[in-house]
Amino acid sequence: MIRVAAVGDIHLGEDMRGHLRPALEKVGEHADILLLAGDLTRHGTVVEAEVVADEFADLPVPVVAVLGNHDHQDDKPAEVTKTLEDKGIHVLEGTTFTHRVNGCSIGIGGVKGFGGGFAGKCGSAFGEREMKAFIQHTCDIAENLKGALSELDTDVKVALTHYAPVPDTLRGEPPEIYPFLGSYLLGEAIDETGMNLAVHGHAHFGTEQGMTPGGVRVRNVAQPIIRSAYTVYVLEGTSS
Repeated sequence: MIRVAAVGDIHLGEDMRGHLRPALEKVGEHADILLLAGDLTRHGTVVEAEVVADEFADLPVPVVAVLGNHDHQDDKPAEVTKTLEDKGIHVLEGTTFTHRVNGCSIGIGGVKGFGGGFAGKCGSAFGEREMKAFIQHTCDIAENLKGALSELDTDVKVALTHYAPVPDTLRGEPPEIYPFLGSYLLGEAIDETGMNLAVHGHAHFGTEQGMTPGGVRVRNVAQPIIRSAYTVYVLEGTSS
């Protein structure tokens, strides 16, 4: 059994230092690992990333994150990533993190993700150069996610993204913006690699629970949805 804490879309600004820290101090009593599903900052500045890094540094459990669209706003994702990693936060982008708890191993594969829409109502790489580039970016990211998830050889496997892999967890959002909230290609990568759970953020007005076509549980952990510093999911693994 592994307890996975998760939250996304905390949108910390320079004025929010210490905002979450009191609720995080005892996270080790409730969880074995903490996942951050992107949009950690308001505008993607290095100063904001320093606030996030201090907030989540030196916790009693590993902290694993992906960036979100807000974390790219200042066009400094590499600097934001380094700021977080310098404080011990593991930032994934087509990469993985593994951890062992009580004889059970957990593997996390993550990417930011991107938009494009969902089966039957999605964009295609056709027409203008800009449209082809938009969809190709999603295709590339989905391939990176699939590659990362395929590397996992653990008892429990979790996919971590910012953008949604299914439309289920978007219910409550205007249908017109679904193509900008996620892509079915992320869901396909998750189904093809046998995950136990998929966690994402981004959809502030969506719903928490969903499922991929292949039956993988999907959870939207955007803070406006879970309304707490984090939520915890208990996953069963095979001890080895």
